[in-house]
Formats: sequence, C-alpha cells, structure tokens
Amino acid sequence: MMGFMSEPIRITAPAGVAPAAQYSHVVTATGRLVAVSGQLALDEDGRLVGPGDPAAQARQVFENLDRCLAAAGAGFEHVVKLTYFVTDMAHMPAVRAARSAHIPDDRLPASSAIQVAGLVSPDFLMEIEALAVLPDTGPTTA
Repeated sequence: MMGFMSEPIRITAPAGVAPAAQYSHVVTATGRLVAVSGQLALDEDGRLVGPGDPAAQARQVFENLDRCLAAAGAGFEHVVKLTYFVTDMAHMPAVRAARSAHIPDDRLPASSAIQVAGLVSPDFLMEIEALAVLPDTGPTTA
C-alpha cells in the first residue's frame, strides 16, 4: 500500500494576524503523527553537553531530535510543530541558529516558546519537543 501525505501547507500570515518571521502560524498536513518527547542536551551516554552554553545545548538538542525523528522514519522535513521550553528567552537566538542548521527558513514549522522557571535539572537551559507528520502507511506494530 502506498503511503499518502499531503505536502505540509505553511501559513505565516493568516488574515487578520501579524506575519510571523521565525515560525509559521499554521501548518497542516495529512498522514501519520510522530510525537517526539522533549529532548535535553544529553549525549548518548546521558552526559550534559555544554554546561552554561546555550548554543552547545541547542545543537545537542537538535541532534537528539534528529535521531529521534530518524528512529520513527521521519526527518525535519516532516516536522509541523516545535515547542521550546527555555529557562531564559535570551537563549532563543541560539535555539534559532541550531534550528536553522536543520530546517530552512522557507519550511518553518508552527512553534511555541515558553520561558520556564526550571527544567529537570538546573544545568539544562532548554528542552524541545517536536510533532511530525509522515505518510500514512497503514497500521504499524512496534
């Protein structure tokens, strides 16, 4: 059975809403949903990468997202929504730079950025989760 997925439609400026420069206000697609839990700046051995360094942490988080998406047969081209949890909004330029290494500016997903008082450990500066849509290939079993 051949899978089906509509090309995601990105709407950066719905009527009556200010245009978005760093994200798409709306993304719609048809297919199989992939939800990736919030990723932290941990290497494959569970060690923190980049203590106190938002750029290093953001790069590691996006590498982890990439690996998680790949495990589900997805890539950043399938991502329709990113949610950023940061301990300081000043970290967002580092997050955007890491995102730009994986997602071109003309394919930006819908996004939310939330400043939080803290994460699971005070050493973590950010946590990022993703939603992706893959072609629907029918029932799957794990």
